[in-house]
Formats: sequence, structure tokens, C-alpha cells
Amino acid sequence: MPALFIGHGSPMNTLESNQYTRTWEALGKNLPRPRAILCISAHWFIGSTVVTAMPDPRTIHDFYGFPQALFDYEYPASGAPDLAKRIAELIKPDWIGLDQDQWGLDHGTWSILAHMFPEADIPVVQLSINAMKPFDYHVRIGRALAPLRDEGVLILGSGNVVHNLRLIQWRRPEYGEDWAVDFDQAVIDQIAADPGKLGQVVSHPGFSRAVPTPDHFLPLAYIAGVATEGEGTAKAFLQSYTMGSLSMTCFQVGDGPRVNQT
Repeated sequence: MPALFIGHGSPMNTLESNQYTRTWEALGKNLPRPRAILCISAHWFIGSTVVTAMPDPRTIHDFYGFPQALFDYEYPASGAPDLAKRIAELIKPDWIGLDQDQWGLDHGTWSILAHMFPEADIPVVQLSINAMKPFDYHVRIGRALAPLRDEGVLILGSGNVVHNLRLIQWRRPEYGEDWAVDFDQAVIDQIAADPGKLGQVVSHPGFSRAVPTPDHFLPLAYIAGVATEGEGTAKAFLQSYTMGSLSMTCFQVGDGPRVNQT
């Protein structure tokens, strides 16, 4: 089973048809059908490592100021308590909590799955991003999760390589500043050459501007860890930018149908 990192952008992508959502839709049609999905979303960034373990996760509308239709949207996928327990076993000796009733599926997960698997008929669990841990921890957890690929689980990281909301240019929806493109390309090159050393990009001169907070970048660290335990590389299959300071670049680990769009 391939593993993916998806640049998810605005929650409005849930309701729209554009180059990104069409790519996600094509992925869902062309990739092997998973028995379950594990998503590491930028929007569950907390002080511990936790996995959703409830049978029926709620749809979380973790945003404000958007049209009512977005708040009305529901993604009623079932959970996978057995998969949550399997994840906890894989991550040992690191501790992981089993969340029975607190979180659910946030828009970093369902805005993508709404297009990949619109019927919501595949069980989904989310893994939190532990804000207290160093960069290498996230890569290491990704490596520990890699065996799930052979068990029919799609591992999906959802975030953005470049994510600086303070520098957004709302009237330039298909534009990337030079510094954003430069950093994004450096990450693409690193992931292709040696994903296990993704942490080296923190020394890039554009890192602090491209990654002012780590939440949207860290989901890629998990996919880098998966790649390290597998093929040793991940390929960008969509390289695109929006509003100057957001990268929508996506990566795939492993063989299988790949959607090529720019």
C-alpha cells in the first residue's frame, strides 16, 4: 500500500472542484483500496501522542468564518479501535494514548477524504502530533508505523510544506513567492534523496519563513519515516502554490498509480 502526504490548504477545498480536489479524487480511484486509513493531520497538534480509538468518530469543524455549508458537512466514516490498538503496539516502547471520546476527524483529514473516498465507507483513525517532541521523534514514529502498509492501511499525512498565513496574498490564488518555491524544492530534493534526514531542512535559509509553526510541516516527517523503512524515497506528484505563501505539494511513497498534475 502506498503512503501519501497531501498539501491540504483551505477547508473550502471540501466543497470545491479545482486542480487539488481533482487530484485527490483521482487518487481515490486509482490507488489500491485500503482496508483502513491512518491520518496524521496538522490540526491535531497537542502535548501528547494519541490515536482515535472510538468506533464512530465525530466530524470536527475546527475553523471559523466559512460558509454554513462547510459547517454542515459530515464525514461519517467509522473508526477502527483494533487498528488503534495495533498502532499503540507498533509504537512501543513509546507511550500512546487511546482516545475513546475526545477527538474525531478534523478538516485536515476529511477535506481530503471527501474527494478521495466520498462514500466514507473506509474506517479512519487519526494520530495526534506531539508538540512536545523533537523533529526526529516524528520521523521515528513514522518508521514504526511502516508495517501498516503491508496490512492494507493507507498512511496519510495532511499538512503543507510551506504554510505562512501571515504572508497570504488572497488575490493571487495560483502564485508562489520565490522563497516559498525555493524551500519547497529543497524539501522535494531531500525527500527524494534521503527522507530519513528530512530534519536537515531546518538549516535552509527559508525555513523560518516557510515553517513559522511546525504543525503543518510535521505530518511530512511521519511519511518520511515510512519512506525510510520502505523504498528509501518519496516522489512529489503535485508541485503547486497558492496565495504566495502556501505550498500544495504532495508526495507518494511506493509504487502504484500516480496522478501527475502541476
